[in-house]
Amino acid sequence: MAKREVPEINAGSMADIAFLLLIFFLVATTMDVDSGLQRRLPPWIDETTEKPPEIKKRNVFTVLINANNQLLVQNEWGDIRNLRKKAKEFIENPNDDPNLPEKEMIEVPFFGTYPVSKQVISLQNDRGTKYEMYLKVQNELVAAYNELRNELAIKKFGKEYAKLDQKQQDAINQIYPQRISEAEPKNIGGKK
Repeated sequence: MAKREVPEINAGSMADIAFLLLIFFLVATTMDVDSGLQRRLPPWIDETTEKPPEIKKRNVFTVLINANNQLLVQNEWGDIRNLRKKAKEFIENPNDDPNLPEKEMIEVPFFGTYPVSKQVISLQNDRGTKYEMYLKVQNELVAAYNELRNELAIKKFGKEYAKLDQKQQDAINQIYPQRISEAEPKNIGGKK
């Protein structure tokens, strides 16, 4: 009896189909974009040799976010819509208010001797705070610095901060250094 041969399956087009399916899924799939904050960490300080400098209470702008996503700004209930304005006023201290941050005269390129605020923004949130609210608060605080920098750039150089060269931006950053201190989350509470 003659042995019967099994017909071979042409697998040449299988690779093409697999490739087309791969392309389809790559094009049709949407990727979740992580939202987050881009921050540069401060340099490491060896606490055994160096103590952090004492900060006067008048130089600290305190923002607390509780578990119900409510803001306590400078010990008063606040609204996210007013946060940027209050932060700008605190950072700038335009009228040298004795209740707002003190200023120190510093030599700044392009500006000469210039009064620079010793301000620090302290942000603390509850463990139950929603990340979305935390991001909104962060964005408002960073926007306050950005607006002040942009206003000063237009006043001094006649163009927006983003269009300045690096040395000019560094000078403005010296006048408005971004100092946002973030404390470890705690259980702040949520009752008004």
